[in-house]
Amino acid sequence: MPSTFLDTQTVTTSSRNQMIEVTDRLRKLLAKHKIVDGTMIVYVPHTTAAVTINENADPDVKHDMLLKLSAMIPKHEPGYQHSEGNSDSHVKTALVGNSVTVLIDQGRLLLGRWQGVYFCEFDGPREREMIVKVASFTE
Repeated sequence: MPSTFLDTQTVTTSSRNQMIEVTDRLRKLLAKHKIVDGTMIVYVPHTTAAVTINENADPDVKHDMLLKLSAMIPKHEPGYQHSEGNSDSHVKTALVGNSVTVLIDQGRLLLGRWQGVYFCEFDGPREREMIVKVASFTE
């Protein structure tokens, strides 16, 4: 019989565009709830923040990701109509996505050797929420 839990994490960002690795937070949640087998959904309920899985071995990857997103989707673009001045943030979020699913096996997140889970801020600095839902397939 599957069991589930929901946890809301606060993520505080310090710049307008930022990627914060949250993998260790997620691992601690698994350990706290003694989850052995299941799935984890990480969801960001914001229209200008996202979540993704990417390389966590080289910090330059975060830099390069943010650099390329800013080059492709500049803050000031002729034709933007959204009056709040953060149209670029909405577009970046739509491209990156607001959720990821990670498999759990033998108490571990099944991430690749170089992968980590990143909270992506595109309109900070702010205090944000990240919602984690885990379904465990063992009792």
